[in-house]
Amino acid sequence: MKITEIKSKDNEKIKLARKLGQKKYRDEFSMFCVENLATVYDAVCAGIFPEVLFATKDFVRKNEEKFSFVLKKAKLKEYFLIDEKINKSISDLERASGLVAIFVKRKSKINFSKPIIYLNEINDPGNLGTILRTALAFSLKNIVLDETCADLYNSKTIGAAKDSIFKLNFAFDKDLKILREIKNKMKIFCTRLEDSKDLKLLKKEKVFCIVLGNEARGVSPEIQQAADFFVKINMSKEMESLNVACAAAIIFHEVYMRELT
Repeated sequence: MKITEIKSKDNEKIKLARKLGQKKYRDEFSMFCVENLATVYDAVCAGIFPEVLFATKDFVRKNEEKFSFVLKKAKLKEYFLIDEKINKSISDLERASGLVAIFVKRKSKINFSKPIIYLNEINDPGNLGTILRTALAFSLKNIVLDETCADLYNSKTIGAAKDSIFKLNFAFDKDLKILREIKNKMKIFCTRLEDSKDLKLLKKEKVFCIVLGNEARGVSPEIQQAADFFVKINMSKEMESLNVACAAAIIFHEVYMRELT
C-alpha cells in the first residue's frame, strides 16, 4: 500500500475534495464525500469502494483496525496522508473527523414490483437522511426524490442517512415525470391530515407508492391531484402534526409489519 503525503492545500486532489462541498461540483463530477468511518466501513462491507481516501496520522493511529480493513477490502493502491489544517479545509463538518473518502455516485433503478417512497419538498437534509435510514431499516428500498428535495449527497443528509445512501434505489423526478410513470403501475397514497383514511388502508395493496411532503406545507397540490387515496396517522388531539421523519418511521413500520403478517 502506497502512502502519499499531501502538504499543500493547492494539491489537485485536495482541490477536488474541496469542490465536492458544493452541489454543482458533485453533480458535475458525479462524486461526493463521506467523512464518517462507520459509513465508509459499511459501504466497503457492501462492496462499494471509495475512489480516493484522505486521512490524518492521528485518525489512522486511533482507528488502525477498521481503517486497515477498509484499505484491504477496497484494494486501493494508495491513500493520502494529510494534516489537520488540510483536513479542516476540505471538511464539511464543524469538527473534522480526520477522514475524507470520495465515492462515485452509484447508479440504481427503481423496482416497480415493490412499494415506492416518493419524497416531495423534504428540504431539511437531516430529515431527509433520517427518512432514508428509516426506510432501509424497514426494507423499503425504492426512493424517489423530486427536484424540491434537499440534495441526497449533502454532508448533513449523508450524516443522518449513514450507509443507507449506498443501499437504497434512488430516482430523481422532475416535473412529475416519474410520478406519472408510477401512477400507471400502482396506486398512489398521499399523506394528508384532512379527509384522510387510516394507514391500514395500505394492507389492501400489494404494491403502492406513499408520498411524504414538506413538514410545513404538506404535499404539493399537483401531487395531491395525482393521488388515489389520502392516509394519515391517528394520534392524540393534543398534537396537530408530527415531524416528517417521525411520521415516516410510523408509516414505514406499518408497511413492514404488513409484509410480515
